[in-house]
Amino acid sequence: MTRALISVYDKSGIVDLARVFADAGIDIVSSGGTATALQEAGIAVTGVEDVTGFPECFDGRVKTLHPLIHGGLLADRRKPQHVEQMSELGVTPIDIVIVNLYPFEQTRASGAEVDEIIEQIDIGGPAMVRAAAKNHASVAVLTAPEQYADAVDAVRRGGFTAEERRVLAARAFAHTAAYDAAVATWMSELVGDERIDLSLPKTRSLRYGENPHQTAWLSAEGRDGVAHAVQLGGKDMSYNNYRDTDAAVRAAYDHDKPAVAVIKHMNPCGIAVGADIAQAYARAHACDPVSAYGGVIAANRRVTLAMAERLAPVFTEVVTAPDFDDDALEVLRKKKNLRILKVRPDTAGRDITQISGGWLVQERDRVDAPGDLPSGWTHAAGPVADEDTLADLEFAWRAVRSVRSNAVLLAKGGASVGVGMGQVNRVDSCRLAVERANTLGAAVDSDVETAGGAQQSTLSSEKRAVGSVAASDAFFPFADGFQVLADAGVKAVVQPGGSVRDDEVIAAANAAGVPMYFTGTRHFSH
Repeated sequence: MTRALISVYDKSGIVDLARVFADAGIDIVSSGGTATALQEAGIAVTGVEDVTGFPECFDGRVKTLHPLIHGGLLADRRKPQHVEQMSELGVTPIDIVIVNLYPFEQTRASGAEVDEIIEQIDIGGPAMVRAAAKNHASVAVLTAPEQYADAVDAVRRGGFTAEERRVLAARAFAHTAAYDAAVATWMSELVGDERIDLSLPKTRSLRYGENPHQTAWLSAEGRDGVAHAVQLGGKDMSYNNYRDTDAAVRAAYDHDKPAVAVIKHMNPCGIAVGADIAQAYARAHACDPVSAYGGVIAANRRVTLAMAERLAPVFTEVVTAPDFDDDALEVLRKKKNLRILKVRPDTAGRDITQISGGWLVQERDRVDAPGDLPSGWTHAAGPVADEDTLADLEFAWRAVRSVRSNAVLLAKGGASVGVGMGQVNRVDSCRLAVERANTLGAAVDSDVETAGGAQQSTLSSEKRAVGSVAASDAFFPFADGFQVLADAGVKAVVQPGGSVRDDEVIAAANAAGVPMYFTGTRHFSH
């Protein structure tokens, strides 16, 4: 390697790399801020304008787009006619390219104005990267500081091998593809086109997928969400850990009050709100402590020492929160296998599911429609519910969104007490919710209810379905499902309504004297 072209926005580590190049006798061509940074470090640099004889112009929009630069990148030195033409045209070959691109995604995510975002659409950078990658038989291309150590090693042993250049080229094309996909998706949103361009580069390999015989990896984009969690302790995350953690975070953040969701196999074992996060955890765990074993926990507030001390005795795969108190971390890190994640939730975007031959795309289901508030509900049957009952109905309605359909959730005092999920008919979901409420719940000391005190682990014999409220994620197609709830002592029900047999269900509620409210909004989840 005799000549390098360096043009980077992210200048992390670039001075050290350039110094290695200079010490090895490699000439460096650079432009703009990169050239300035290298010169200030005492490294000899040839400016791009000195190569092209043409000044940087249009606020830096045109710098490297010139035949004397791209000729040095694209000439195939295996072909004698290319080598001869380079000599005729005065083109000097470039052996290694180090380029990273303008921060388009970060600028877009910051909420910047359109013109500012457009200025971060890199043109010359991707052109150089693609040119070098196409000509990888002659040129090595690096697009990330993580690759610089390999470049140092290559310099010391006389250059990259052909296979190494091929690998770098593949990664470079993936890099520009992801960049262009982000730009194309943003522009499509800007003009109202229905289009999403996907690029799924491997961010990190996972041990396996849902089962050991399936390979898997993580592909992260943007900067928020579970894919960008900061791991503060525990083993590496698995494919199933990521899926359950994402479901848990979404469930916890469906609530405005301090809330905790305990998730197993994408379904909640318990969800609760509380006066503080420790109380919310104790009450969520109490819903179904048997199933909570090996579960994933998400909190929508920072984890305190009080919560950590309650969680520590329970075998848990993952705990996630927006932050953790130092003394809480000290307790949790004693459990070496517990994955501790600091997550900034991502509530934007769409849900994308692959099917054979294509994709299904939909807006993400959120609890933010007018029908998600009691003020938007229709009182359909029974007496008018009192204020406390309405509050429980609202909690149950928010909580049932996170349950896989057919879904029925029983709640009492801002905590789930029974969950019926994933059944192929709604009456079975009603039976399951009642059965789990009456057989699986744990007793919780009264001081936990008021101040987050000690948690009991013994199962309760109380029939918790009695006096609870119920939420159904979709309408009751027949009155039989509602009747299961009424016979179990459920005191109020909220559901979307809209069945052709609504009159039968309403009549059953009136006969039972059970308040029933229609939301007009459905939260069905396969």
